[in-house]
Amino acid sequence: MSSRDWIEKDFYAELGVPPDASADEIKKSYRKLARDLHPDANPGDTKAETRFKAVSEAYGVLSDASKRKQYDEARRLFGSGGFRGGGNFDGFGSGGFDFGDMFGNRGGSSGAESLGDLFGGLFGRRRGGGGTRAQRGADVETEISIDFTEAVRGATVPLRLSSPASCQTCGGSGAKVGTSPRTCPNCGGAGLVNRSQGAFAFSEPCRDCRGSGKLIDQPCPDCAGEGVTTQTRTLTVRIPAGVSNGQRIRLAGRGEPGRDNGPTGDLFVLVHVTPHPVFGRDGDNLTVTVPVTFPELTLGTTLTVPTLDGRVSLKVAPGTASGRTLRVRGKGIERRDGRVGDLLVTLRVSVPSKLDDAARAALEAYAEATADHDPRAEILRRAEDGR
Repeated sequence: MSSRDWIEKDFYAELGVPPDASADEIKKSYRKLARDLHPDANPGDTKAETRFKAVSEAYGVLSDASKRKQYDEARRLFGSGGFRGGGNFDGFGSGGFDFGDMFGNRGGSSGAESLGDLFGGLFGRRRGGGGTRAQRGADVETEISIDFTEAVRGATVPLRLSSPASCQTCGGSGAKVGTSPRTCPNCGGAGLVNRSQGAFAFSEPCRDCRGSGKLIDQPCPDCAGEGVTTQTRTLTVRIPAGVSNGQRIRLAGRGEPGRDNGPTGDLFVLVHVTPHPVFGRDGDNLTVTVPVTFPELTLGTTLTVPTLDGRVSLKVAPGTASGRTLRVRGKGIERRDGRVGDLLVTLRVSVPSKLDDAARAALEAYAEATADHDPRAEILRRAEDGR
């Protein structure tokens, strides 16, 4: 990307967020746009593919705190207007200043940030015309759905991903097979040219190579000289045991390829966990609600309750209240340090909707035998005392 691109492109507008948007707002907007514009969702739609690349490029800058700071500073300095006609900097007349000299390694800078370093970081160039600097590829984010058991135990799943990747035809050089890019003779590979006007000097992106520092005489037909194409690839992703819903897994070096032999970005996989029909989750503990009868709670019993691995026996003491939660240790989710959570069993009285004559008679006899016991007496007394 040339220096002109960095300043003239409005990455915030590309993602549909204001310049003061938070990192979470930027991420949320990118995810929605990426889903809507993804090549898999729009087969054969070149406009959607172009927009998908532009959105990914914008997110690659705004999701990186350091790049975003540099980008914001550059836009602030040039009034978000970028370069005006003839390559001059907006607001500095027909020539402009040599910012590298003005704020560079001179005494008396009062700690001001060197604009030469700022633009070196933005445009991927070394100060002093040392040629283009390798740029790290953008991070890529995708989503995957797994079932509850896979999340608890861990799983290895295939992931089909369409994203920018190094062109396999030219190996990322952008040049036709059998040829190579050549150093731009106008800027000597720096991507910037210096001009003097009166007492001042200024720099601007090289018009011949558009700030890239190199020329491609015969572009690769598959990537049109970009060195990058949208490719569909299948990855094997290892889901660690105990992953939770909404967690992101980072796969280092599996994102977009870097520029000029720069390092590849990372791939982040957002995990969605399908709820289980029986079990729930509370941190590293599994939860389950088990129906019981009134006699079981009153008289006490031993229950058989389910776990993810089978069944276990659970002793219920006489007089246990409905809604009580009992703990079965070591039957939960295994932590990364090797420790295992527990199974939390909540007991709920199951009330039958119908009774036969024998059951009804027995229940009526019980009610008569316990008529002197009013379970609501205590709560009524407390309510009256609190008036």
